[in-house]
Amino acid sequence: MAGAENINPYNQNESKTEQVEEMFDSIAPAYDFMNTAMTFGLHRYWRDCALKMLDRLPHDSILDVATGTGDVAFRLYERFSPSRLVGIDLSNGMLDIARRKLASMDQKARDTISFKQDNCLQLSMDDKQFDVVTVAYGVRNFERLAQGYAEMLRVLRPGGTLCVIELSVPRNPLIRWVYNIYSRHLIPAIGRLVSGDSRAYSYLPESIAACPQREEMTDLMRQAGFTDCRYHSLTFDTLTIYLATRP
Repeated sequence: MAGAENINPYNQNESKTEQVEEMFDSIAPAYDFMNTAMTFGLHRYWRDCALKMLDRLPHDSILDVATGTGDVAFRLYERFSPSRLVGIDLSNGMLDIARRKLASMDQKARDTISFKQDNCLQLSMDDKQFDVVTVAYGVRNFERLAQGYAEMLRVLRPGGTLCVIELSVPRNPLIRWVYNIYSRHLIPAIGRLVSGDSRAYSYLPESIAACPQREEMTDLMRQAGFTDCRYHSLTFDTLTIYLATRP
């Protein structure tokens, strides 16, 4: 786990939390385009596979952590029609884009969905507020992953569900070889051209490789107090969906 926490976007002088906020503020205008381009649009398929796993669960009140530009939050609203949906993120640059999208939606959506800047390591919400907490492509950016899981457990209601969507390194050696070429060379080059940030898309594969994956990740969830921790891999193991329950 310490490996992921020690991978910083820019330097070793500022905290990871500060640098992640700075990085996403920097790449916010290019984020949606790059997310679609570098996954060949698969991020939508991965998102919908994850949310399908929540279909039979209570989801009246939902928290989307590391909401970014709101992609998962808006899909949660469309799929489940919750009475309350809160999206939080460190980056106001990303949240500004999410809020602009929300402003173009109908009144019911604007009454249901809210976006706010918040730190996942010290959530401003009271205990036992949400039926579901989701995190898409966010946990590898946590400065202290165990603390982040403890906070998400705290704000879940008993019986509530945590759903984590995260990129992962393929286990098959041949697929991993192709993946490494693509993620470590092509994505950073394209990212530099599109976003203008020379470091953000090099940080991406480094943080993925260093992040706990599969069994190691579910072990961390159990240590934080979650039960029924499980994972499901997609697309040659390049994406993993994790589910866990607050007892």
